Amino acid sequence: MITVAADGSGDFLSIQEAVDHIPEGQTEPTMIHVKSGVYKEKIYMDKSWITLVGEGADTTVITYDDYAKKLFPGGEPYHTFHSYTAYIGGDHITVEGITFENTAGSGDIVGQALAAYVDGDCVTFRDCRFLGHQDTLFTGPLPPKPRDRGSFGGPREGAPRRPVRQYYERCYVEGDVDFIFGSATAVFQDCEIVSLGRGWITAASTPEEVPYGYVFLRCKLTGDAPEQSVGLGRPWRNYAKTAFVDCWVGTHIKATGWDRWNEQESVDEVRYIESGSVGPGAVTTGRVEWATVLTASEAGEMTAQRVLAGDDGWDPTQIDE
Repeated sequence: MITVAADGSGDFLSIQEAVDHIPEGQTEPTMIHVKSGVYKEKIYMDKSWITLVGEGADTTVITYDDYAKKLFPGGEPYHTFHSYTAYIGGDHITVEGITFENTAGSGDIVGQALAAYVDGDCVTFRDCRFLGHQDTLFTGPLPPKPRDRGSFGGPREGAPRRPVRQYYERCYVEGDVDFIFGSATAVFQDCEIVSLGRGWITAASTPEEVPYGYVFLRCKLTGDAPEQSVGLGRPWRNYAKTAFVDCWVGTHIKATGWDRWNEQESVDEVRYIESGSVGPGAVTTGRVEWATVLTASEAGEMTAQRVLAGDDGWDPTQIDE
């Protein structure tokens, strides 16, 4: 086990130093224990089989403040995918008890500002927090191409696209505009999803051939956004797939539930699901007609184990003692 401590009592002062110390190509987990503290650093972690464990998300915080409108020395903007606080691109990563924070501020002023860019397969987060405003959490991979410029930029520009699976348990995710977005198959189980202002919770870009996109199981949708001001999701690309199953829904969620992103995508190719919602924002009428409502039996089959199994039977809900 490697220990990181901002006060100098560990093996390294920074998390990045600890990550850099781990050899390439390992096939068994290396644990990095991160002691309580605020670590202002931009993390790049593309190695696999790393377990990153903090002493609690309230006290172990990784923070940075890059943003899309920031300029490189040559005058080029960072755009979305250079703005991350932490980039996690390796496979078989587990993170527990850590906050990932981007403090750049409101998207109206700074544009997109990622707290975490997660592009690994079989990646698990437990008891973590993701704090930001616009585009807080990106779950890769990138879509095939941008809509409005020649390239996305960022650490995975030009990399081959592949299906990835991610699992978030008892996590806290906050933001306003499209603050959970991307192409991964990701399960959020027993999480709190907090809307800070008007916007949309999700913007999925699920590939056509992938059966599941975002699945929220027993989550709480809360926040300070005005009543009827937040959408459950809008499609970042065709074939977007998002499901909310047995979730508590606050009054900030729009009665229509879902949006079409200025009608750029065909709703015939979108699969938006809701089942078992409760709370003041859970309506039985008013949702868009192209959303899907599952029966209790169908919803019962949408488990983390089934959604994330893939070809190798990955089950992140099983914890080795």
